[in-house]
Order: sequence, then C-alpha cells, then structure tokens
Amino acid sequence: MNRKLLGGLMLALAGGGLYIAYGSPRGSSTQPATQAQSSTAPTNATAPAVSVIKVTAADFVETVLITGSVVARDEILIAPEVEGLRVLELLADEGDAVTKGQVLARLSNDALQAQLAQNEANLARSDAAIAVARSTIVQAEATDKEAANAFERAKPLKQSGYVSGATYDQREAAASMAQSKLVAARDGLTSAMADKAALEAQRRELTWKNGRTEVRSPVDGRVSRRSARVGGVASASNDPMYRIIARGEVELDAELPESDVGKVREGQTAHVSVTGTGDVAGTVRQISSEVDRSTRLGKIKIFLGVNPALRLGAFGRGTIDTGKSRGLAVPPSAVVYTPDGPAVQIVTDGKVLTRAVKTGLKTQQLIEIVEGLADGETIVAKSGSFLRNGDAVRPIFAATNVSGAAP
Repeated sequence: MNRKLLGGLMLALAGGGLYIAYGSPRGSSTQPATQAQSSTAPTNATAPAVSVIKVTAADFVETVLITGSVVARDEILIAPEVEGLRVLELLADEGDAVTKGQVLARLSNDALQAQLAQNEANLARSDAAIAVARSTIVQAEATDKEAANAFERAKPLKQSGYVSGATYDQREAAASMAQSKLVAARDGLTSAMADKAALEAQRRELTWKNGRTEVRSPVDGRVSRRSARVGGVASASNDPMYRIIARGEVELDAELPESDVGKVREGQTAHVSVTGTGDVAGTVRQISSEVDRSTRLGKIKIFLGVNPALRLGAFGRGTIDTGKSRGLAVPPSAVVYTPDGPAVQIVTDGKVLTRAVKTGLKTQQLIEIVEGLADGETIVAKSGSFLRNGDAVRPIFAATNVSGAAP
C-alpha cells in the first residue's frame, strides 16, 4: 500500500516538473522569436554613422596674402647744385606739401656776388683791350700799305740803277716788318676777343650759380625727410637736403610666396591694412620678374594713392583678389587627395562611392569643384581613409550646410 502511494507521488511530481518546464506555451515560444528577429534585422542598424552635406553653389573670391612696407612711389632727392655755400634759411619741413618751383632753402651768395663784381671789371678791361687791338690793326694796316708801296716803287728803280741794293733791301725789310705787325695786331684782336668770351662764359656760370642759391622743388609733392640744417655747408656728397614724395603718391613694397606670384596680375584689387592707419584699398602696379633665391619670395608694388595718413616705412599686410567665380562648393575636409588626384566620397542609397573631381578656386573655407559633382548630391563632410567604396553608412546631415559657410 505504501509502495503504491509512494510510486503515485513520484509520478505526480515528475508530471509537475514537466509542466513547469514546458507547461507555458507562451513562454516557450517568446525566446526563439526574439532570437530570430535579431538575426534578420537590417544591416543599416549596425552601419557607422557619418556626417554628410549637400553640394550647393557658392560665390568664390580667391585671395593671396601679402606683407610689406609703405614706400614712396617716386622719391625725389633734393641736393644743392652749388657746392660749399652756407645754408641761410630753410622754408619747408617734414610733412609739408610743396609745389613745383617752391623755394625750399636759401644759401649764402656773398662769395658769388664778389666774383660777379670782379668778372664785370675784367669784362670792362677786356673791352678796352679789344678797342686797343682794333686801333693797332688800323695803324698796322696803314704802315703795311705804305711799306708795300715803297717796296713796289723800288723794284723798277733797282733795275734801272737809280736805287742802290742797300736801299732796296731796306724797303723790302720794311714791307715784311709792316706785314708782320699787321698779322700780330690782328692776332692781338683775336686774343682779346677770346679773353672776353671766356669772361662772358664765367659770368654766365656765376649768374647760374647765384640763381641756384635758392633751392626749389622740381615737382609737386610732400616732404618726407629734411636733412639740411641752418648754418651747415651745402654739399652734394652729403645726405640730400630734402626727400620729397612726388605727387604725394605712396605704395606698398610687398612680398608673397613664389607659389602665388603667378596668380597675381597688374591691375588686380588689393585690400591692405597698414599699422596705425587702418584698411586701405590698393591696386597691383608692378610685379617683379625675379624670385629671391634664399627666401623664395617675390616682390610686387601695390599702389595706394595719395594718403597723408600713411607713413613711409609703416608695416602693411593684406590680400589680393586673384580670381572670382560661382560654382559648386565643398569644404576642404570633404576632399581627399589620392595618387590620381583629388576626390570626394559620395553617399548613395546608404553606401559610399569615391569619385575623382577637378578643383577650381580655393578659399580658407571652401573649394570649388569644377568637374565630378552635381548640385544637390550628398557627400561625406569629412572624408578619410577609413571609408571604402561600397561601405554601408548611416548618413547624418551636418547642422551647418556648405551653403551657409561664407567663402
């Protein structure tokens, strides 16, 4: 009896265990269904997320950076034309605007006035010598004529025997002497006239020097430096008395890398910021044909016009607009450079495709794409080597579109 009761109890417990393990149909079917669902989930749920942007058009202004110093476009050096004269008066100072012909300084002319007076006396003496020489010529001509006639009368008389040989010889000698005196008188007049010509040339030189005791400006402009001092001796071998900025025009003597020299053209617009003055508009006036071998920099001249506020030697920096266009724009981070050239990574249907492109103008924030992209295409904002063709990605649009970035 006890054995039957024990056997039935064990059978009942066994059945209950089976029910606990397999008695819940709902529980037994839930776990396999979850596993099946996770195994059939789409691959995009596990694909890496990448930041993407839309390709849009933008305006491009390509610029190059320049630095340099403010200089005069044409600087005129004013030096005394007369050496050794003392400076009496200075009539212009640094920063003054001057006009052509304006007196800048006066030099002492006392020594020149004394030389002019002496020259005038010598000229008077020369005129007297010329008068004496002319009267001497008149006398010599009369004597020569008289001696020549006497000699001619003696020739037939000698042949007839009425004149002795000694008398004939005397008349011949007198005629020759009179001829010689006439030649000497004429030469004396020539010498006196030559002396007068030399004195007149000297007078012209003294007059010219006396007129140059007033130092004048040869052009309109502005005085940039004055080296002369009252009481000093004017000399062309010393520093110039004045330095004048012709017409007041200044420019920036600038330098730029040799890689940018070929982009610059005469007449292009420049935006220059000068220390202590501010922003100034300029124009490319001249481009050097040589690049410095040591610094690898090229020189250009940026014309800044007439601006009294600009000080010579002031430091200036700025940019030159080397190109303008409108085209498709992408940020520099979106362009990857391969051995075959630049490329961008396009996202189509959740997959990456690397496409070669041709770039155009470049700014600090954008790169122009000339070929290889279409307006509205989606590209990876930050291309990198971790993405390959055909990789599945989850595109996430960046908060700022490329169209919102200023070039």
